[in-house]
Amino acid sequence: MLVNQINTKFRLLLGGAALSAIMLSGVPAWAETPADTLVEAFAIDDVITLDPAEAFELTMGEINGNTYDKLVRLDINDPSKIIADIAESWTVSDDGLTYTFKLKPGLKFASGNPITADDVAYSFERAIKLDKSPAFILTQFGLKADNVAEKAKASDPSTFVFTVDQPYAPSFVLNCLTATVASVVDKKLVSEHVVGDDYGNAWMKTGYAGSGPMKIRDWRANEIIVLERNDNYYGTKAALNRVIYRHVKESAAQRLLLEKGDIDVARNLEPNDLEQVVKNSDITTTSAPKGTIYYISLNQKNPNLAKPEVREALKYLVDYEAIGEKLIKGIGEIHQTFLPKGILGELDENPYKLDVEKAKALLEKAGLKEGFSFSMDVRNNQPVTGIAESVQQTLAQAGVKLEIIPGDGKQTLTKYRARTHDSYIGQWGVDYWDPNSNAETFTSNPDNSDAGTNKTLAWRNAWDVPDLTKETKAALLERDGAKRAQMYQDLQKKVLETSPFILIFQQTEVAGLRSNLKGFKLGPSFDTNYVFNVSK
Repeated sequence: MLVNQINTKFRLLLGGAALSAIMLSGVPAWAETPADTLVEAFAIDDVITLDPAEAFELTMGEINGNTYDKLVRLDINDPSKIIADIAESWTVSDDGLTYTFKLKPGLKFASGNPITADDVAYSFERAIKLDKSPAFILTQFGLKADNVAEKAKASDPSTFVFTVDQPYAPSFVLNCLTATVASVVDKKLVSEHVVGDDYGNAWMKTGYAGSGPMKIRDWRANEIIVLERNDNYYGTKAALNRVIYRHVKESAAQRLLLEKGDIDVARNLEPNDLEQVVKNSDITTTSAPKGTIYYISLNQKNPNLAKPEVREALKYLVDYEAIGEKLIKGIGEIHQTFLPKGILGELDENPYKLDVEKAKALLEKAGLKEGFSFSMDVRNNQPVTGIAESVQQTLAQAGVKLEIIPGDGKQTLTKYRARTHDSYIGQWGVDYWDPNSNAETFTSNPDNSDAGTNKTLAWRNAWDVPDLTKETKAALLERDGAKRAQMYQDLQKKVLETSPFILIFQQTEVAGLRSNLKGFKLGPSFDTNYVFNVSK
Protein backbone atom coordinates (compact mmCIF):
# COMPACT_ATOMS: atom_id res chain seq x y z
CA MET A 1 0.00 0.00 0.00
CA LEU A 2 2.78 2.46 0.91
CA VAL A 3 4.56 1.76 -2.38
CA ASN A 4 1.38 2.52 -4.28
CA GLN A 5 0.95 5.78 -2.37
CA ILE A 6 4.51 6.84 -3.15
CA ASN A 7 4.13 5.97 -6.82
CA THR A 8 0.87 7.88 -6.96
CA LYS A 9 2.50 10.85 -5.30
CA PHE A 10 5.36 10.84 -7.82
CA ARG A 11 2.91 10.75 -10.72
CA LEU A 12 1.11 13.71 -9.20
CA LEU A 13 4.38 15.62 -8.93
CA LEU A 14 5.01 15.03 -12.62
CA GLY A 15 1.44 15.93 -13.55
CA GLY A 16 0.83 19.47 -12.34
CA ALA A 17 -2.61 19.71 -13.94
CA ALA A 18 -3.82 16.56 -12.19
CA LEU A 19 -2.57 17.74 -8.82
CA SER A 20 -4.11 21.18 -9.26
CA ALA A 21 -7.45 19.62 -10.14
CA ILE A 22 -7.41 17.46 -7.01
CA MET A 23 -6.53 20.41 -4.79
CA LEU A 24 -9.16 22.68 -6.26
CA SER A 25 -11.80 19.99 -5.84
CA GLY A 26 -11.16 19.96 -2.12
CA VAL A 27 -9.80 16.42 -2.02
CA PRO A 28 -6.83 16.31 0.39
CA ALA A 29 -3.49 16.10 -1.39
CA TRP A 30 -0.59 13.96 -0.19
CA ALA A 31 1.17 16.68 1.81
CA GLU A 32 4.69 15.36 1.68
CA THR A 33 7.17 15.22 -1.17
CA PRO A 34 9.34 12.09 -1.60
CA ALA A 35 12.34 11.96 0.74
CA ASP A 36 14.77 11.58 -2.16
CA THR A 37 13.30 14.38 -4.30
CA LEU A 38 13.37 18.18 -4.22
CA VAL A 39 10.26 19.72 -5.78
CA GLU A 40 10.25 23.40 -6.74
CA ALA A 41 7.45 25.54 -8.12
CA PHE A 42 8.99 27.93 -10.62
CA ALA A 43 7.87 29.93 -13.66
CA ILE A 44 9.88 28.11 -16.35
CA ASP A 45 8.06 29.31 -19.48
CA ASP A 46 11.15 31.21 -20.63
CA VAL A 47 12.94 27.96 -21.51
CA ILE A 48 13.37 27.69 -25.29
CA THR A 49 16.23 25.21 -25.59
CA LEU A 50 18.47 23.04 -23.42
CA ASP A 51 21.53 23.54 -25.65
CA PRO A 52 24.15 25.55 -23.69
CA ALA A 53 25.43 27.00 -26.97
CA GLU A 54 21.99 28.50 -27.56
CA ALA A 55 20.28 28.90 -24.18
CA PHE A 56 20.22 32.50 -22.99
CA GLU A 57 17.37 32.59 -20.48
CA LEU A 58 17.52 32.94 -16.71
CA THR A 59 15.87 29.61 -15.93
CA MET A 60 18.30 27.75 -18.16
CA GLY A 61 21.18 29.54 -16.46
CA GLU A 62 20.14 27.77 -13.27
CA ILE A 63 19.50 24.41 -14.94
CA ASN A 64 22.83 24.60 -16.72
CA GLY A 65 24.70 25.58 -13.56
CA ASN A 66 23.56 22.32 -11.99
CA THR A 67 23.98 20.02 -15.00
CA TYR A 68 27.06 21.16 -16.95
CA ASP A 69 30.67 21.65 -15.97
CA LYS A 70 32.92 24.43 -17.21
CA LEU A 71 36.64 25.03 -16.94
CA VAL A 72 36.04 27.42 -14.04
CA ARG A 73 33.14 28.61 -11.89
CA LEU A 74 32.19 31.66 -9.91
CA ASP A 75 32.86 31.39 -6.19
CA ILE A 76 29.35 31.37 -4.72
CA ASN A 77 30.64 32.82 -1.43
CA ASP A 78 32.72 35.58 -3.05
CA PRO A 79 31.71 36.40 -6.64
CA SER A 80 34.84 38.50 -7.11
CA LYS A 81 36.78 35.21 -7.19
CA ILE A 82 37.05 32.40 -9.74
CA ILE A 83 37.45 28.77 -8.66
CA ALA A 84 38.36 25.63 -10.58
CA ASP A 85 35.74 23.33 -12.03
CA ILE A 86 37.09 20.69 -14.42
CA ALA A 87 40.30 22.67 -14.78
CA GLU A 88 42.90 21.68 -12.22
CA SER A 89 45.03 24.77 -12.84
CA TRP A 90 45.65 27.50 -15.40
CA THR A 91 48.34 29.94 -16.43
CA VAL A 92 48.40 33.17 -18.43
CA SER A 93 51.29 34.00 -20.76
CA ASP A 94 53.43 37.07 -20.12
CA ASP A 95 51.88 38.90 -23.07
CA GLY A 96 48.39 38.27 -21.69
CA LEU A 97 47.17 36.49 -24.83
CA THR A 98 47.40 32.76 -24.06
CA TYR A 99 45.51 30.90 -21.35
CA THR A 100 46.56 27.30 -20.70
CA PHE A 101 44.28 25.02 -18.70
CA LYS A 102 45.27 21.64 -17.26
CA LEU A 103 42.27 19.36 -16.71
CA LYS A 104 41.68 17.25 -13.63
CA PRO A 105 42.46 13.58 -14.30
CA GLY A 106 39.88 10.80 -14.61
CA LEU A 107 36.85 12.96 -15.41
CA LYS A 108 33.75 11.48 -17.06
CA PHE A 109 30.59 12.77 -18.65
CA ALA A 110 27.24 11.50 -17.41
CA SER A 111 27.30 9.15 -20.42
CA GLY A 112 30.47 7.51 -19.12
CA ASN A 113 32.62 8.97 -21.90
CA PRO A 114 35.93 10.46 -20.67
CA ILE A 115 36.27 14.25 -20.57
CA THR A 116 39.31 15.45 -22.52
CA ALA A 117 40.66 18.76 -23.72
CA ASP A 118 39.29 17.83 -27.14
CA ASP A 119 35.76 18.04 -25.69
CA VAL A 120 36.53 21.53 -24.42
CA ALA A 121 37.84 22.60 -27.83
CA TYR A 122 34.81 21.09 -29.55
CA SER A 123 32.47 22.94 -27.18
CA PHE A 124 34.09 26.26 -28.10
CA GLU A 125 34.01 25.40 -31.80
CA ARG A 126 30.32 24.47 -31.87
CA ALA A 127 29.35 27.60 -29.90
CA ILE A 128 31.22 29.81 -32.37
CA LYS A 129 30.01 28.04 -35.51
CA LEU A 130 26.40 27.76 -34.37
CA ASP A 131 26.56 31.50 -33.65
CA LYS A 132 23.47 31.64 -31.46
CA SER A 133 22.57 34.54 -29.15
CA PRO A 134 25.21 33.91 -26.41
CA ALA A 135 28.08 33.34 -28.88
CA PHE A 136 29.23 36.95 -28.52
CA ILE A 137 30.58 36.15 -25.06
CA LEU A 138 33.27 34.12 -26.84
CA THR A 139 33.50 35.96 -30.17
CA GLN A 140 34.47 39.15 -28.33
CA PHE A 141 37.89 37.52 -27.84
CA GLY A 142 38.46 37.42 -31.59
CA LEU A 143 37.14 33.91 -32.12
CA LYS A 144 35.61 33.28 -35.55
CA ALA A 145 34.47 30.26 -37.51
CA ASP A 146 37.68 30.29 -39.54
CA ASN A 147 40.11 30.60 -36.61
CA VAL A 148 38.45 28.90 -33.63
CA ALA A 149 40.20 25.59 -34.30
CA GLU A 150 43.55 27.34 -33.86
CA LYS A 151 42.54 29.78 -31.10
CA ALA A 152 40.77 27.21 -28.88
CA LYS A 153 42.51 23.85 -29.12
CA ALA A 154 43.72 20.79 -27.23
CA SER A 155 47.51 20.57 -27.16
CA ASP A 156 47.20 17.14 -25.54
CA PRO A 157 44.31 15.17 -23.94
CA SER A 158 44.59 17.05 -20.65
CA THR A 159 45.62 20.53 -21.85
CA PHE A 160 43.37 23.17 -23.42
CA VAL A 161 44.92 26.32 -24.87
CA PHE A 162 42.85 29.46 -25.42
CA THR A 163 44.34 32.43 -27.30
CA VAL A 164 42.65 35.83 -27.17
CA ASP A 165 43.16 38.72 -29.56
CA GLN A 166 44.09 41.42 -27.02
CA PRO A 167 45.63 41.48 -23.53
CA TYR A 168 42.40 41.72 -21.53
CA ALA A 169 42.32 41.76 -17.77
CA PRO A 170 42.59 38.05 -16.83
CA SER A 171 39.65 38.37 -14.43
CA PHE A 172 37.46 39.42 -17.35
CA VAL A 173 38.47 36.44 -19.49
CA LEU A 174 37.97 33.97 -16.66
CA ASN A 175 34.61 35.49 -15.72
CA CYS A 176 33.42 34.98 -19.29
CA LEU A 177 34.41 31.32 -19.09
CA THR A 178 31.90 30.85 -16.24
CA ALA A 179 29.03 31.67 -18.65
CA THR A 180 26.60 29.03 -19.89
CA VAL A 181 27.96 29.24 -23.44
CA ALA A 182 31.35 27.99 -22.17
CA SER A 183 29.85 24.73 -20.89
CA VAL A 184 31.73 21.59 -21.85
CA VAL A 185 29.69 19.12 -23.91
CA ASP A 186 30.30 15.46 -24.67
CA LYS A 187 31.76 15.52 -28.20
CA LYS A 188 31.28 11.79 -28.82
CA LEU A 189 27.64 11.83 -27.73
CA VAL A 190 26.72 15.04 -29.55
CA SER A 191 28.45 13.88 -32.73
CA GLU A 192 26.18 10.86 -32.83
CA HIS A 193 23.22 13.21 -33.28
CA VAL A 194 24.57 15.66 -35.86
CA VAL A 195 22.30 16.46 -38.79
CA GLY A 196 24.08 18.19 -41.65
CA ASP A 197 26.25 20.91 -40.17
CA ASP A 198 24.07 21.61 -37.09
CA TYR A 199 26.63 20.36 -34.53
CA GLY A 200 23.83 18.37 -32.93
CA ASN A 201 21.80 21.51 -32.18
CA ALA A 202 18.45 19.99 -33.17
CA TRP A 203 19.01 17.10 -30.77
CA MET A 204 20.52 19.29 -28.04
CA LYS A 205 17.41 21.46 -27.90
CA THR A 206 15.89 18.67 -25.82
CA GLY A 207 18.94 16.46 -25.21
CA TYR A 208 21.63 16.41 -22.57
CA ALA A 209 25.39 15.91 -22.98
CA GLY A 210 26.97 17.24 -19.81
CA SER A 211 28.96 16.17 -16.77
CA GLY A 212 27.58 18.28 -13.92
CA PRO A 213 26.41 17.01 -10.53
CA MET A 214 22.88 16.62 -11.92
CA LYS A 215 21.74 15.48 -15.36
CA ILE A 216 18.64 16.48 -17.28
CA ARG A 217 16.16 13.63 -17.53
CA ASP A 218 13.14 15.41 -18.96
CA TRP A 219 11.85 18.80 -20.11
CA ARG A 220 8.29 19.44 -21.16
CA ALA A 221 7.79 23.07 -22.20
CA ASN A 222 5.68 25.13 -19.79
CA GLU A 223 5.21 22.06 -17.61
CA ILE A 224 8.22 20.42 -15.99
CA ILE A 225 11.99 19.99 -15.86
CA VAL A 226 13.35 16.89 -14.13
CA LEU A 227 16.99 16.55 -13.03
CA GLU A 228 18.60 13.37 -11.71
CA ARG A 229 21.81 12.74 -9.81
CA ASN A 230 24.84 12.13 -12.03
CA ASP A 231 26.76 9.29 -10.42
CA ASN A 232 29.71 9.94 -12.76
CA TYR A 233 30.24 13.45 -11.35
CA TYR A 234 33.83 14.01 -10.25
CA GLY A 235 32.97 15.85 -7.03
CA THR A 236 30.71 15.18 -4.07
CA LYS A 237 27.62 13.38 -5.35
CA ALA A 238 24.24 15.07 -5.07
CA ALA A 239 22.41 14.22 -1.84
CA LEU A 240 19.04 13.73 -3.52
CA ASN A 241 18.13 11.44 -6.41
CA ARG A 242 16.21 14.02 -8.35
CA VAL A 243 15.06 17.64 -8.55
CA ILE A 244 11.73 18.54 -10.13
CA TYR A 245 10.91 22.04 -11.36
CA ARG A 246 7.14 22.35 -11.78
CA HIS A 247 5.88 25.22 -13.91
CA VAL A 248 3.58 27.23 -11.65
CA LYS A 249 3.29 30.89 -12.63
CA GLU A 250 0.89 32.25 -10.03
CA SER A 251 2.36 33.30 -6.69
CA ALA A 252 -0.82 32.38 -4.80
CA ALA A 253 -0.77 28.87 -6.26
CA GLN A 254 2.87 28.46 -5.28
CA ARG A 255 2.10 29.58 -1.73
CA LEU A 256 -0.80 27.13 -1.42
CA LEU A 257 1.33 24.24 -2.67
CA LEU A 258 4.10 25.18 -0.26
CA GLU A 259 1.80 25.46 2.74
CA LYS A 260 0.26 22.07 2.00
CA GLY A 261 3.67 20.46 1.61
CA ASP A 262 3.10 19.48 -2.03
CA ILE A 263 6.30 21.32 -2.98
CA ASP A 264 9.51 21.97 -1.09
CA VAL A 265 10.33 25.38 -2.54
CA ALA A 266 8.32 28.28 -3.98
CA ARG A 267 10.43 30.45 -6.24
CA ASN A 268 8.16 33.26 -7.47
CA LEU A 269 6.42 34.57 -4.39
CA GLU A 270 5.03 38.07 -4.65
CA PRO A 271 5.21 40.45 -1.68
CA ASN A 272 1.71 39.67 -0.32
CA ASP A 273 2.26 35.91 -0.41
CA LEU A 274 5.73 36.29 1.02
CA GLU A 275 4.25 38.09 4.02
CA GLN A 276 1.86 35.19 4.58
CA VAL A 277 4.30 32.28 4.37
CA VAL A 278 6.67 33.72 6.96
CA LYS A 279 3.89 33.27 9.52
CA ASN A 280 3.97 29.49 9.00
CA SER A 281 6.28 27.66 11.41
CA ASP A 282 6.85 24.89 8.84
CA ILE A 283 8.20 27.36 6.28
CA THR A 284 11.29 29.52 6.20
CA THR A 285 12.60 31.96 3.58
CA THR A 286 15.92 32.79 2.07
CA SER A 287 16.98 35.66 -0.18
CA ALA A 288 19.95 37.01 -2.11
CA PRO A 289 20.58 40.22 -4.06
CA LYS A 290 20.78 39.22 -7.69
CA GLY A 291 22.78 40.53 -10.61
CA THR A 292 19.45 40.96 -12.41
CA ILE A 293 17.95 44.24 -13.60
CA TYR A 294 14.33 44.75 -14.66
CA TYR A 295 13.88 47.29 -17.43
CA ILE A 296 11.63 48.62 -20.18
CA SER A 297 13.14 49.02 -23.63
CA LEU A 298 11.94 51.16 -26.52
CA ASN A 299 12.52 49.99 -30.09
CA GLN A 300 14.18 52.79 -32.04
CA LYS A 301 12.59 51.53 -35.25
CA ASN A 302 9.42 53.18 -33.95
CA PRO A 303 9.76 56.84 -35.07
CA ASN A 304 7.98 58.23 -32.01
CA LEU A 305 10.00 56.18 -29.54
CA ALA A 306 13.20 57.19 -31.36
CA LYS A 307 12.76 60.86 -30.42
CA PRO A 308 15.13 61.81 -27.57
CA GLU A 309 12.46 63.89 -25.87
CA VAL A 310 10.05 60.95 -25.90
CA ARG A 311 12.63 58.61 -24.40
CA GLU A 312 13.22 61.09 -21.60
CA ALA A 313 9.52 61.80 -21.12
CA LEU A 314 8.71 58.13 -20.65
CA LYS A 315 11.32 57.89 -17.89
CA TYR A 316 9.28 60.52 -16.01
CA LEU A 317 6.07 58.56 -16.53
CA VAL A 318 6.96 55.64 -14.30
CA ASP A 319 5.78 55.69 -10.69
CA TYR A 320 8.95 54.21 -9.22
CA GLU A 321 7.88 54.93 -5.65
CA ALA A 322 4.59 53.05 -5.98
CA ILE A 323 6.28 50.16 -7.74
CA GLY A 324 8.84 49.95 -4.95
CA GLU A 325 6.22 50.01 -2.19
CA LYS A 326 3.50 47.84 -3.72
CA LEU A 327 4.92 45.54 -6.39
CA ILE A 328 8.49 44.66 -5.46
CA LYS A 329 8.58 45.01 -1.69
CA GLY A 330 10.92 42.32 -0.42
CA ILE A 331 11.82 41.09 -3.90
CA GLY A 332 13.75 44.06 -5.25
CA GLU A 333 14.79 47.67 -4.86
CA ILE A 334 14.50 50.62 -7.24
CA HIS A 335 17.69 50.82 -9.29
CA GLN A 336 17.96 52.97 -12.41
CA THR A 337 21.47 52.14 -13.63
CA PHE A 338 22.51 49.11 -15.69
CA LEU A 339 25.20 47.73 -13.37
CA PRO A 340 23.78 45.85 -10.37
CA LYS A 341 25.10 46.61 -6.93
CA GLY A 342 28.05 44.40 -6.10
CA ILE A 343 29.81 44.67 -9.47
CA LEU A 344 32.87 46.83 -10.21
CA GLY A 345 31.79 50.31 -11.31
CA GLU A 346 28.28 50.22 -9.86
CA LEU A 347 26.53 53.59 -9.79
CA ASP A 348 23.84 54.07 -7.17
CA GLU A 349 21.87 56.95 -8.70
CA ASN A 350 18.09 57.09 -9.15
CA PRO A 351 17.38 60.52 -10.68
CA TYR A 352 13.95 59.80 -12.17
CA LYS A 353 10.59 59.99 -10.44
CA LEU A 354 7.00 60.34 -11.62
CA ASP A 355 6.63 63.89 -13.00
CA VAL A 356 3.69 64.13 -15.40
CA GLU A 357 4.08 67.85 -16.09
CA LYS A 358 7.74 67.51 -17.05
CA ALA A 359 6.84 64.57 -19.28
CA LYS A 360 4.08 66.58 -20.99
CA ALA A 361 6.52 69.41 -21.70
CA LEU A 362 8.98 66.99 -23.25
CA LEU A 363 6.25 65.39 -25.39
CA GLU A 364 5.17 68.82 -26.60
CA LYS A 365 8.79 69.58 -27.50
CA ALA A 366 8.82 66.36 -29.52
CA GLY A 367 5.71 67.48 -31.43
CA LEU A 368 3.45 65.02 -29.61
CA LYS A 369 1.45 67.35 -27.40
CA GLU A 370 -1.67 65.24 -27.89
CA GLY A 371 0.19 62.07 -27.05
CA PHE A 372 0.63 58.91 -29.13
CA SER A 373 0.11 55.15 -28.94
CA PHE A 374 2.45 52.17 -28.78
CA SER A 375 2.46 48.58 -27.55
CA MET A 376 4.44 46.64 -24.97
CA ASP A 377 5.21 42.91 -25.02
CA VAL A 378 4.83 41.54 -21.49
CA ARG A 379 5.61 38.09 -20.16
CA ASN A 380 2.44 37.07 -18.39
CA ASN A 381 3.76 36.76 -14.84
CA GLN A 382 4.50 38.96 -11.87
CA PRO A 383 5.89 41.43 -11.11
CA VAL A 384 6.29 42.45 -14.77
CA THR A 385 2.56 42.36 -15.52
CA GLY A 386 1.82 44.57 -12.53
CA ILE A 387 4.59 46.99 -13.47
CA ALA A 388 3.33 47.16 -17.07
CA GLU A 389 -0.18 47.92 -15.84
CA SER A 390 1.18 50.61 -13.52
CA VAL A 391 3.10 52.21 -16.39
CA GLN A 392 0.02 52.00 -18.61
CA GLN A 393 -1.89 54.08 -16.05
CA THR A 394 0.80 56.72 -15.56
CA LEU A 395 1.44 57.06 -19.32
CA ALA A 396 -2.25 57.79 -19.77
CA GLN A 397 -1.92 60.82 -17.49
CA ALA A 398 0.19 62.41 -20.23
CA GLY A 399 -2.05 61.29 -23.07
CA VAL A 400 0.11 58.29 -24.07
CA LYS A 401 -1.84 55.13 -24.79
CA LEU A 402 -0.10 51.83 -24.11
CA GLU A 403 -1.41 48.52 -25.42
CA ILE A 404 -0.19 45.58 -23.32
CA ILE A 405 0.43 42.43 -25.37
CA PRO A 406 0.71 39.47 -22.98
CA GLY A 407 2.51 36.24 -23.82
CA ASP A 408 4.61 33.51 -22.32
CA GLY A 409 8.38 33.81 -22.05
CA LYS A 410 9.06 32.09 -25.36
CA GLN A 411 6.58 34.24 -27.29
CA THR A 412 7.78 37.57 -25.94
CA LEU A 413 11.48 36.73 -26.21
CA THR A 414 11.19 35.45 -29.78
CA LYS A 415 9.49 38.65 -30.88
CA TYR A 416 11.96 40.79 -28.93
CA ARG A 417 14.97 39.08 -30.47
CA ALA A 418 13.52 39.64 -33.94
CA ARG A 419 13.29 43.40 -33.27
CA THR A 420 9.58 43.41 -34.15
CA HIS A 421 8.34 44.87 -30.85
CA ASP A 422 7.44 48.46 -29.98
CA SER A 423 8.51 48.12 -26.38
CA TYR A 424 9.34 45.27 -24.06
CA ILE A 425 9.50 44.80 -20.31
CA GLY A 426 11.76 42.12 -18.92
CA GLN A 427 14.86 41.29 -16.97
CA TRP A 428 18.54 41.02 -17.75
CA GLY A 429 20.83 38.91 -15.60
CA VAL A 430 24.59 39.19 -15.86
CA ASP A 431 26.13 36.44 -17.99
CA TYR A 432 29.37 36.65 -16.01
CA TRP A 433 30.36 38.65 -12.93
CA ASP A 434 32.14 41.51 -14.68
CA PRO A 435 30.87 45.00 -15.59
CA ASN A 436 31.37 44.31 -19.27
CA SER A 437 28.54 41.75 -19.17
CA ASN A 438 25.93 44.50 -18.81
CA ALA A 439 27.89 47.29 -20.49
CA GLU A 440 28.33 45.16 -23.60
CA THR A 441 24.61 44.57 -23.93
CA PHE A 442 23.27 48.01 -22.95
CA THR A 443 25.90 50.26 -24.59
CA SER A 444 27.45 48.36 -27.48
CA ASN A 445 26.02 47.81 -30.97
CA PRO A 446 28.78 47.28 -33.56
CA ASP A 447 26.35 46.58 -36.43
CA ASN A 448 22.83 47.97 -36.20
CA SER A 449 21.60 46.25 -39.37
CA ASP A 450 19.07 43.45 -39.11
CA ALA A 451 21.91 41.15 -40.18
CA GLY A 452 24.06 42.23 -37.23
CA THR A 453 25.57 39.29 -35.40
CA ASN A 454 26.30 40.91 -32.03
CA LYS A 455 22.70 40.83 -30.82
CA THR A 456 22.98 42.90 -27.67
CA LEU A 457 20.04 44.68 -26.06
CA ALA A 458 21.17 47.87 -27.81
CA TRP A 459 20.93 45.95 -31.11
CA ARG A 460 17.55 44.43 -30.25
CA ASN A 461 16.22 47.96 -29.78
CA ALA A 462 17.98 49.36 -32.88
CA TRP A 463 19.94 51.87 -30.79
CA ASP A 464 22.83 52.85 -33.06
CA VAL A 465 25.61 54.16 -30.80
CA PRO A 466 29.06 54.00 -32.45
CA ASP A 467 30.67 56.32 -29.89
CA LEU A 468 29.35 54.40 -26.90
CA THR A 469 30.40 51.16 -28.57
CA LYS A 470 33.98 52.48 -28.74
CA GLU A 471 33.87 53.60 -25.10
CA THR A 472 32.61 50.19 -24.04
CA LYS A 473 35.50 48.51 -25.80
CA ALA A 474 37.98 50.92 -24.20
CA ALA A 475 36.65 50.15 -20.72
CA LEU A 476 37.06 46.47 -21.44
CA LEU A 477 40.76 46.90 -22.14
CA GLU A 478 41.55 49.14 -19.14
CA ARG A 479 43.66 47.17 -16.68
CA ASP A 480 43.67 49.77 -13.89
CA GLY A 481 40.71 48.83 -11.68
CA ALA A 482 39.91 52.36 -10.46
CA LYS A 483 40.06 53.85 -13.95
CA ARG A 484 37.96 51.03 -15.33
CA ALA A 485 35.31 51.54 -12.63
CA GLN A 486 35.10 55.26 -13.48
CA MET A 487 34.65 54.47 -17.17
CA TYR A 488 31.67 52.25 -16.38
CA GLN A 489 30.15 54.92 -14.18
CA ASP A 490 30.43 57.39 -17.07
CA LEU A 491 28.73 54.90 -19.38
CA GLN A 492 25.88 54.45 -16.92
CA LYS A 493 25.29 58.21 -16.72
CA LYS A 494 25.01 58.41 -20.50
CA VAL A 495 22.54 55.54 -20.57
CA LEU A 496 20.46 57.25 -17.91
CA GLU A 497 20.28 60.46 -19.94
CA THR A 498 19.93 59.30 -23.54
CA SER A 499 19.14 55.61 -23.90
CA PRO A 500 15.91 53.83 -24.87
CA PHE A 501 16.17 51.85 -21.63
CA ILE A 502 14.07 52.65 -18.59
CA LEU A 503 15.84 50.86 -15.74
CA ILE A 504 13.47 50.09 -12.90
CA PHE A 505 14.81 47.80 -10.21
CA GLN A 506 17.42 45.25 -9.15
CA GLN A 507 16.05 41.90 -8.11
CA THR A 508 16.29 40.42 -4.68
CA GLU A 509 15.56 36.77 -5.27
CA VAL A 510 13.45 35.20 -2.55
CA ALA A 511 12.41 31.61 -2.01
CA GLY A 512 9.99 30.11 0.47
CA LEU A 513 11.00 26.62 1.58
CA ARG A 514 9.91 23.87 3.88
CA SER A 515 11.91 23.94 7.08
CA ASN A 516 13.16 20.37 6.69
CA LEU A 517 15.41 21.33 3.78
CA LYS A 518 19.14 21.62 4.38
CA GLY A 519 21.72 23.41 2.23
CA PHE A 520 19.32 25.41 0.04
CA LYS A 521 21.01 28.69 -0.84
CA LEU A 522 20.45 31.25 -3.58
CA GLY A 523 23.60 32.46 -5.29
CA PRO A 524 24.52 35.91 -6.65
CA SER A 525 23.64 34.80 -10.20
CA PHE A 526 21.04 32.37 -11.54
CA ASP A 527 23.67 29.86 -12.59
CA THR A 528 24.90 29.73 -8.98
CA ASN A 529 21.48 28.69 -7.63
CA TYR A 530 22.74 25.21 -6.81
CA VAL A 531 20.31 22.42 -5.96
CA PHE A 532 22.75 19.50 -6.06
CA ASN A 533 23.93 20.19 -2.50
CA VAL A 534 20.42 20.27 -0.99
CA SER A 535 19.27 17.50 1.34
CA LYS A 536 16.29 16.71 3.55
